[in-house]
Amino acid sequence: MLSFDRVNVWIAGAHVLRDVTFSLAAGATAALVGRNGAGKTTIARTTMGFTEANGGVALAGADLNKIAAHDRPGLGIGYAPEDRRLFSAFTVEENILLPARVAKLDAAETKRRLDRAYAVLPELVTLKDRPAGSVSGGQGKMVALGRALMLGTKLVILDEPFQGLAPVLAQRYAEALRRLRAQDPDITLLITESNPKLLETFADITLTIERGEITPERLTH
Repeated sequence: MLSFDRVNVWIAGAHVLRDVTFSLAAGATAALVGRNGAGKTTIARTTMGFTEANGGVALAGADLNKIAAHDRPGLGIGYAPEDRRLFSAFTVEENILLPARVAKLDAAETKRRLDRAYAVLPELVTLKDRPAGSVSGGQGKMVALGRALMLGTKLVILDEPFQGLAPVLAQRYAEALRRLRAQDPDITLLITESNPKLLETFADITLTIERGEITPERLTH
């Protein structure tokens, strides 16, 4: 589904990704683990087209290097950045719906995808009319996941979703991911995390990155 082939990225003269190569099949749940600054977010941003990369990046056989960043979500990619980036004056539901409106999905498809997001994240139903600026940090991460699901039909990238979450909220977030996996078994999940223990019972593949270099290691349960 998602593959990197000898991808190199330089940012402000620094060699951030070094010959990164990996491949994730449809339906894989991959944990991308490494310390802060190791290159996890750069892999996410490179997939989305936010960085200039040398090397091959492909989604379901499509060469992403030939596809502009603003067109990549239309391929079925959902992205929840680490800082959530919600519009505080919009309601929770307006934030979730925003990608569908930008993509100009019709009303029926928009409702289908919104229902899907609420099935994965039922607690958002009670928050949907609240301004996004009034929700807690943990709830904001849930909103960001719901928003990513509006376009993420093939691949969903979650950047440090558990960072800063209290244990109870972390458990609820993990339960939402399990519901997503049960509901959409063919969707590919790429989840970045600094603490591998948070994903060791959930991910079936771990990709360990250090100083921009990555080594895949299959997990066994």
